[in-house]
Amino acid sequence: MARLKKRFIFFIATSFGSFFIRLLGWTARIERQGFDHHQWLTQNNKKFIYCIWHGRILIPIYLHQNEQIVAMVSQHNDGEIIARILEKMGFRTTRGSSTRGGQRAAIEMIRALKNGSPTAIMPDGPRGPRHEFKPGAIAIAQKAGAFLLPFTFGAQKPIIFKSWDRFTLWKPFSRCLALYGEPIPVPEKTSPEEFEQFRLAVEKKMIEQEARADAYFRK
Repeated sequence: MARLKKRFIFFIATSFGSFFIRLLGWTARIERQGFDHHQWLTQNNKKFIYCIWHGRILIPIYLHQNEQIVAMVSQHNDGEIIARILEKMGFRTTRGSSTRGGQRAAIEMIRALKNGSPTAIMPDGPRGPRHEFKPGAIAIAQKAGAFLLPFTFGAQKPIIFKSWDRFTLWKPFSRCLALYGEPIPVPEKTSPEEFEQFRLAVEKKMIEQEARADAYFRK
């Protein structure tokens, strides 16, 4: 019975997830800030990785659907749902994470970047801890010569789930802020100590960015 229930949930999520995101996104009044950072990267043919916290993926997915972005998605069950939804919304996916299949996925991400495709990673996925920036995105950026582009959103009327990532939606027809951070250049060579310092600095920037997005509608 439990297996049947899981299959039913999987079917519903993969069948209607993309429709739900498009519909909910259509109702949102979205303001973009920092989009000039994104434009600078694309107009100058820079390689970059969208870095998005696991709980804040919906606005990025909605705004950048059908752009053939290569997203790294875990091989866990929830990752399979996310991958199916992303593919229906015009993304490409590579399967792997810090806990399973990461090396192969990293190679595919590096290849995609070198071929000129934008990529996306949820650096605190697949299972957290929330807001812990795992090293994979930095290692990939080093090998590909890519920038990191922090990206998040805030909502005027958020709906926050009690999941490990505090997954966030918004009430229909409310205002949302899509916030693009400054592109972060990644040093090509670092000692282990320098790598860790850099990782912590990026993690701090992304946490602060999310706090700014959340505070935007509390002015």
